[in-house]
Amino acid sequence: MNANILQTPIDYLKGVGPNRADLLRKELGIHTYQDLINFFPNRYLDKTRFYKINELQRNSAEVQVVGKITKLRTVEQKRGKRLVADFIDDTGKMELVWFRGQKWIRENLKINTPYVIFGKTNWFNGLFSMPHPEMELVEEYKKQLRTAMQPIYPSTEKLAKSGITNRVINKLMQQLFIETKGKFYDTLSEEITTELKLIPKAEAVFNIHFPQSQELLAKAQFRLKFEELFYIQLQLLIKNMLQKQKIKGFVFEEIGQNFSEFYSNHLPFELTGAQKRVIKEIRADLGSGAQMNRLLQGDVGSGKTIVALMSMFIALDNGFQACLMAPTEILAIQHYNGLVELCKDLDTSIYLLTGSSKTKARREIHEKLENGEIDILIGTHALLEDKVKFKNLGLAVIDEQHRFGVAQRARLWRKNQMPPHILVMTATPIPRTLAMSLYGDLDISVIDELPPGRKPIKTVHRYDSNRLKVFAFIKDEIKKGRQVYVVYPLIQESEKMDYKDLMDGYESIAREFPNEQISIVHGQMKSDAKDYEMDRFVRGETQIMVATTVIEVGVNVPNASVMIIESAERFGLSQLHQLRGRVGRGAEQSFCILMTGHKLSNDSKTRLETMTATNDGFEIAEVDLKLRGPGDIMGTQQSGVLNLKIADIVKDNEILKLARHHAMRILKEDPSLSLEKNKVLRFTYAQLAKHKNIWNYIS
Repeated sequence: MNANILQTPIDYLKGVGPNRADLLRKELGIHTYQDLINFFPNRYLDKTRFYKINELQRNSAEVQVVGKITKLRTVEQKRGKRLVADFIDDTGKMELVWFRGQKWIRENLKINTPYVIFGKTNWFNGLFSMPHPEMELVEEYKKQLRTAMQPIYPSTEKLAKSGITNRVINKLMQQLFIETKGKFYDTLSEEITTELKLIPKAEAVFNIHFPQSQELLAKAQFRLKFEELFYIQLQLLIKNMLQKQKIKGFVFEEIGQNFSEFYSNHLPFELTGAQKRVIKEIRADLGSGAQMNRLLQGDVGSGKTIVALMSMFIALDNGFQACLMAPTEILAIQHYNGLVELCKDLDTSIYLLTGSSKTKARREIHEKLENGEIDILIGTHALLEDKVKFKNLGLAVIDEQHRFGVAQRARLWRKNQMPPHILVMTATPIPRTLAMSLYGDLDISVIDELPPGRKPIKTVHRYDSNRLKVFAFIKDEIKKGRQVYVVYPLIQESEKMDYKDLMDGYESIAREFPNEQISIVHGQMKSDAKDYEMDRFVRGETQIMVATTVIEVGVNVPNASVMIIESAERFGLSQLHQLRGRVGRGAEQSFCILMTGHKLSNDSKTRLETMTATNDGFEIAEVDLKLRGPGDIMGTQQSGVLNLKIADIVKDNEILKLARHHAMRILKEDPSLSLEKNKVLRFTYAQLAKHKNIWNYIS
């Protein structure tokens, strides 16, 4: 088939015309025949079987029944009337119900004539009923050409109002197959299709829109999902490979004085096996001659900072500078204080640069940075300013990567003639499937064990009615000399409401704990007042910190052993996990208490059950991914990468792993895809490089 026909504007398809074309473009992003072919159904109605009335289940399923209407009646209700029909087959009776269009229905229905009805069933007063069923006379039904599995396409309100119904899309799809004769190039190599027993491309595309059976639909879905994920993985892996070939990195061969002295004499605790493994991976990267691009994942408190510092020492030992960029001032200050403390007995010069650094301090930093007197610079986005020039930046560490865009990462690259090595850190565990798709071009290291001596945090869920018991527990902990966080939710839309919640909470705690000192921190405070309150808590001058989520990332107080999260049902899972990570930093047993009202949605229950069941951030991240989907988890900056047409990385993670395995295997044997057997892959990949959207070429 001539591939160019697929680039025909959608206006030219019979049955479309200028008005419909305009709507299809605006509402669904369908500009060409190609876009329509790749507009996939999101579910199917199974019309492969007919149910008898006595086989119906109380499950609100959509079913198809053959029978006759024996009687029609109008029933008065509080508002208006409803039309009810008795519908029977040889096994029993059910009711059909209409709340709208009753006059037309009454005039057109035929009594005692066989109908095929289709719709959702309800169970009410000992009888099944079906509101507003689809109906067709049996003799008409037999004449129609149809597939048993009926595709249902995504739609919008505007399309529905303009009469572009599912039936219309279905007809356009039929027309498209007539015009293209249903011929499509195969885009996977014979080796892959044979090994995985994939059906041909043309058969897959046809059965995704007009499934001939359940089995063929499953095969079509598998084939197209694999293909989509395979090319995404191929793209990411080639990008990683080219990066390593093209982008040379500084070779750090030396493991010298800084690293050895710190490792031998100043490590505050024995490194865990996971930390040692990750440092080895980083050392190998830094000595390879290729630029390092590594993502370091580790739960809150797993010891990423030590790994980052030791990596920076390797840069220092080779005559280079290092920097660490954090998303917020609080976090940058915490990193600065932490590293200064770790290096207090070493001759390492560490400076801090943030938005609120004074002009005089900035000038000094700029000067010392350029003449090489600063070894490690820690800061916020301020590090990206053009004025900030390093003498020779060898390693850039970025903390909480998901808060920085790709463009910001690229600006760090340009701080040197040759780009520095990049180590990206995150305490937000990213599920493996998501990491493979979003960061498939980065090498990934995981710290999956906590330092010894850390006790797992005990997490419990308590209802508001247990509040007095919770207060008694807090009093006991404070008597032992511990400190307590009480966190209130923050919902941007209603700062007044948040503020009221927080102040109400503060007052009730102040009444309950008249002898204790209480800090309060919220978003409406000026930053110096916020810092003052936080500082009092850090120094142990206050026993209770009442705050909104501003403390989600930030203060490290080993003495704080209790985290109370109020209205916990209003928080997301990753936020709850991050908040919990504020305690459990000392050797004492720590507790996290999730407070809620009695009315909870199913999702809220799942979140609370997950939190009480596990401390494992990766397990939590997997549940979060299932609840929220990839887009919400990664935020807008990253989720565009996953604009998938047919695959779903949550449900299809097995296919994703398979796709990555095959892409890796092929590139290992044939990195440039130059072998004859990979010709089709090379051609398809070249098309993909031209068009950013993977599906613009895959047909």
